[in-house]
Amino acid sequence: MEITSAPQTRAAEQAGRQRRYLISMTLRTLCFVGAVAVGPGVLRWVLVAGAAFLPYIAVVLANAQATLAPGRPDAPGPDLSTDALPPGRS
Repeated sequence: MEITSAPQTRAAEQAGRQRRYLISMTLRTLCFVGAVAVGPGVLRWVLVAGAAFLPYIAVVLANAQATLAPGRPDAPGPDLSTDALPPGRS
């Protein structure tokens, strides 16, 4: 749980992305070793598929941008055109 809405530092964000990538690649290696160890069968093909698709998933997760913190100036604001008052009487 975050105490502040301040964005992470660049170093902290990069460290988090590197950690997610390392975990994904470790899982991929385990899938590959498991596919060799289990022998023929359906489980082998599930593990091979995991080893084949995890690099793509790891790269997407590692390159995911942090979401904008609420209240930041570059965060999109509410659409004021629909909340406008009607023109006054003259």
